[in-house]
Amino acid sequence: MTGEQLSLLDDTWPAAPRSGTRRGTPPALDAEQLTFDWSLPVALGPESFFVSESNADAHAMITGGLRWPEGRLLLVGPEGAGKSHLVRIWQTQTGAVRLAARDLSAAPALPEPGAAVAVEDMEALPAAAEQAMFHLHNYLLQTGGRLLMTADRPAAQWRIGLSDLASRMQAAHVVRIGPPDDALLAALLAKHFADRGIFPHPDVMAFLVRRIERSHAAAAAAVALLDRASLAEGCRVTLALARRIVDSGETPGP
Repeated sequence: MTGEQLSLLDDTWPAAPRSGTRRGTPPALDAEQLTFDWSLPVALGPESFFVSESNADAHAMITGGLRWPEGRLLLVGPEGAGKSHLVRIWQTQTGAVRLAARDLSAAPALPEPGAAVAVEDMEALPAAAEQAMFHLHNYLLQTGGRLLMTADRPAAQWRIGLSDLASRMQAAHVVRIGPPDDALLAALLAKHFADRGIFPHPDVMAFLVRRIERSHAAAAAAVALLDRASLAEGCRVTLALARRIVDSGETPGP
């Protein structure tokens, strides 16, 4: 994390409450810096998506109006990486129908010809819905529609029994969200803290960026551990507390 990135946070971060309480008024942080794909309610507009090197290709491919080979695209990335956020942005831009693969029925109603459809979490597609997904895929391609799919792994690793569907899924153009870089990891940490009403000094974020595993899940786990520790001890989340928790080996290391 660079000095310039830290200064962006430091300039807007509130001073520690004199009373010693751990929660305070949220800082006036820029939404583009700190908002991503969270379990708690957050802004999901295009202006709130934090773009970094790890997700720039996916963001451009989905929101930049680029042409997809055969009108289909598979977005692959780990849980919490922002796939659903990008789908919602695309839905807003195109009026797309948004579906969850696990909820697909054996005979879903087909959209209008040429429609845009997003199917999320394709790795969870039920066997009973494979034929329906096959027909939906072919229908969209035949009518000039667009199909955006998301998954946490490549199509070759899905458990699809219908060979025709498996081959078509594996032929889809793939764009990936990679592990978070320093800027994105800092934003993830800051947003997870903010969702819990915790606003530690930027030096806490800088320390965690250097010391925890470089993943979206690790950022969430580190914040949860520090939150529990600060509640148990009745203190704020400080650099000393972060060092103690990380040095104890409780957080995923790099």
